[in-house]
Amino acid sequence: MYAFTLERPTTLADAVKLAAAGAKPLAGGQTLLASMKLRLSAPEQLADLSGVKELAGISKSGDALVIGAMTRHVDVANNADVKAAFPALAWLADHIGDRQVRAMGTIGGSAANNDPAACYPSAVLATGATVITTQREIAADDFFQGLFTTALTDGELIKAIRFPIPKRAAYEKLRQKASNFPLVGVFVAQFDGGVRVAVTGAGNGVFRHAGLEQALSKAFTPESAASVKIDSSDLNTDLHASAAYRANLIGVLTQRAVAKASS
Repeated sequence: MYAFTLERPTTLADAVKLAAAGAKPLAGGQTLLASMKLRLSAPEQLADLSGVKELAGISKSGDALVIGAMTRHVDVANNADVKAAFPALAWLADHIGDRQVRAMGTIGGSAANNDPAACYPSAVLATGATVITTQREIAADDFFQGLFTTALTDGELIKAIRFPIPKRAAYEKLRQKASNFPLVGVFVAQFDGGVRVAVTGAGNGVFRHAGLEQALSKAFTPESAASVKIDSSDLNTDLHASAAYRANLIGVLTQRAVAKASS
């Protein structure tokens, strides 16, 4: 590690001032600290957000769940409101990484980092959630913009994410066992207006699949998902899997997710 300054704000206002002055926000640190150790990131000042109580917590408001940015994965997984109203999200949180990651990682940190194989972005995008920041509200379709890239501007912090509660939903993934990130993950969410399907781990960032959404909006069955041909041309090929294998996984995992959501 190298020398840097660590600030510990206790209010959101102080955190915003530090971020505006150039401090790097530190949420759960599951990615940032590892990147700093490898010299892939070298911020001179960190703002540890763990002491900002305004950024943590879960509340149910009408047909939506509002989850504070600094809420840990383990707290999402164990929250009674989440388990009752949106069990697919609780299941996703309970299967991120390992126990250590779930105890430290945060939903806001995951969304802001936008790792192309992270689990949470698929839930945010599949539900059409709203990312609430210190400056504005951003629709999920506008928030995720590619590899480790989001709509956040310099100094802008995520305060919370507001999830509309779907009629039915499920998340399925195949773990890459060395990292515990999904090789491919698929989140399916059904609303009165149709179905949204978000895929993680397969491309340069989380994305929606229009073909699967159209088919499942007509008939929410595994057979309907199986009828959709998954194009592999824009998918990743690496040492873990080929693009063709990932395309096949998208279809298989979508079928499993639909079956789980329907059970």
